[in-house]
Amino acid sequence: MEQGNELTIRPSRDADVESMLAIYRRHIRRGVEEGVDDSDTPEPDDLRERRKNLKSRRFPHIVATINGTVVGYAYVVLFRKRPAYRYTVKHSIYVHHDHIGKGVGSQLLRGLIDACAAAGFRQIIGYIDADNAASLALHERFNFVRVGLLPAVAYRYGRWADSVMVQRSLGTGSTTSPPPPPLSTR
Repeated sequence: MEQGNELTIRPSRDADVESMLAIYRRHIRRGVEEGVDDSDTPEPDDLRERRKNLKSRRFPHIVATINGTVVGYAYVVLFRKRPAYRYTVKHSIYVHHDHIGKGVGSQLLRGLIDACAAAGFRQIIGYIDADNAASLALHERFNFVRVGLLPAVAYRYGRWADSVMVQRSLGTGSTTSPPPPPLSTR
């Protein structure tokens, strides 16, 4: 970070929605070639509603800002909808293209891990493009382990791409220890 450009991690706000969507749309456009329909990209009201639902269920939805400008965001959703999986979340992180490689992703991931642990979640899972060496290295630095490979699950730019599944424990104790107090699963 340049001096005077302080990075701040905070819960997202409705006012952040347009900036988050701009970041998201660029990532999605980079993921598919021209001519592929990506019309299911969320609209501002969709993202506002999603944020509201996640926050009401204690799911972290955070942004990284520099001098008040959103430069990245991250959030979690349930890994699976069945009640047995209510302590496991899946995360997503998006960083503005001008700020990749500058520590934004690290700060967002640290913020998510801390917020998820505080909320009582036990496991956090991610799916990462197998060609994204920077993201894989970031997750390894935060003690995520590779737990699976999903071969040829995405098709873009004329070739099939693999995804790597990573996982990190957020809780302490053994696999036989009793669960924490119930989380809202509405």
